[in-house]
Amino acid sequence: MRVLAFAGLGVLGVVVACAGALVQDGWFPGGLLLALAGAVALFHGGAVATRSRLGAAVPVILWFVTVMYLSVSRPEGDFLFAAGIGPYVYLLGGMVAGVICATLPRRSPGDTPGARLGR
Repeated sequence: MRVLAFAGLGVLGVVVACAGALVQDGWFPGGLLLALAGAVALFHGGAVATRSRLGAAVPVILWFVTVMYLSVSRPEGDFLFAAGIGPYVYLLGGMVAGVICATLPRRSPGDTPGARLGR
């Protein structure tokens, strides 16, 4: 079951990267914020849903590989990322958010705020 969750998070990482690549420059700056918010939601949601850092790392890695693949210009001259500040902010912002989500400390069940008040 856990393997299916990680596979699903990986597929979502690819989908979010493709959607973000299309949206981030189309509706600048709102599209950029939307694309980054979607990536952060996926990374943090994966970590929370699986209760592990790997839940954030899997979609981050596949998101990054997909974004790098889409950023390479093709022999036909087609590309998804234009030269400008938006694509760089999307790439660097997504990587920073992914690293933050993958390295956040996990709370144990007894570490909830207010749990010590009853003692």
